[in-house]
Amino acid sequence: MEDLGQRSVSAPDAPRLASFYAGRRVMVTGHTGFKGGWLTLWLAHMGAHVTGVALPPDTEPSFFRAIDLASMCRHVVGDVRNLTRLRDLVATAQPDVIFHLAAQALVRRSYAEPIVTLETNVIGTANLLEAVRTVGRPCAVVVVTSDKCYENREREAPYVEADAMGGHDVYSMSKGAAELVTSSWRRSFFHPDRLASHGVAIASARAGNVIGGGDWANDRLVPDAIRALTAGRAIGVRNPESVRPWQHVLEPLGGYLTLGMRLREGGTAARAATCDAWNFGPAEVDSVPVRDLVDTVVATWGEGAAWVAERDPNAPHEAGLLRLDIDKARTQLGWTPRWHVEEACRRTVDWYHAHHRGATMHVLRALSLHQLDAYLDAEVLT
Repeated sequence: MEDLGQRSVSAPDAPRLASFYAGRRVMVTGHTGFKGGWLTLWLAHMGAHVTGVALPPDTEPSFFRAIDLASMCRHVVGDVRNLTRLRDLVATAQPDVIFHLAAQALVRRSYAEPIVTLETNVIGTANLLEAVRTVGRPCAVVVVTSDKCYENREREAPYVEADAMGGHDVYSMSKGAAELVTSSWRRSFFHPDRLASHGVAIASARAGNVIGGGDWANDRLVPDAIRALTAGRAIGVRNPESVRPWQHVLEPLGGYLTLGMRLREGGTAARAATCDAWNFGPAEVDSVPVRDLVDTVVATWGEGAAWVAERDPNAPHEAGLLRLDIDKARTQLGWTPRWHVEEACRRTVDWYHAHHRGATMHVLRALSLHQLDAYLDAEVLT
């Protein structure tokens, strides 16, 4: 089997990605969400023909509407819980690459809506893979789950891709289950050893805690902080000592794009070896306590910003310690982070500052593309 490391580049390599995705048919589920929106912007910027499938944005404002993303792709309202609808959309779009990001993405919401969380994250993933199977379209599929998919042991050592799936809360469990669904469909119907015959290459991607402009989800640290700051209030922080792998949203998206490219290009052996699970987290030094991240946000925002601890003894369980090992993506895909957490915070706050000051859609879109270009121009972290 070809050694993937022999072909590694410093990913995301902008010219190589642009050359690969220009003119490609790409389907993105969940394109109206925060991560899906940034991914769709990046793909459209490279000249891909993007079909986005999702429910309407569930927040107002939203990144999707703030930059008028509907004008940059084929925007289709659809629910991944509807297998028939998904099958029809895959048959119509005939995608070369599919990025599956549609999800119920919040831990605390999963306590209030456990069945919706399971239906969306687990059955939705199975529906997407089953649609690909029944349509028979050869393509690459990148299933995006979460760093929460691991059975969290509250350990210091970062989690590697071979660690057990699990989850205390319903959200985390659903992401572990989505990984198992992906593995099962891959081994049952799209085995890498038979890639030359069926043509469907499937991988899963597990990112850290992403931040960036345009996220307005409830019960997520940075959006909650921005709501407080724009209202002139101190930021209330539930778990200041919890450690998370913080990264700008563009970091894992570069990993997903690299993964999609590697699933489609090169020899069969190299493509088959990519059909696996991959972590896309930050540099080790950027897995820091919540208090460190909030300190950076406050310092960057200025204007009298402050935060206070708001501990709730009756709050639902959330993991206290989580780190990701990214050696596999570094060595086999050549993917490497580019921004430390301080730069990620600065770029994030710059975006929200512009929105808060009334920037138009055109200005916000231009700012987003400027940040993308700045990210691609940045040196990789060693």
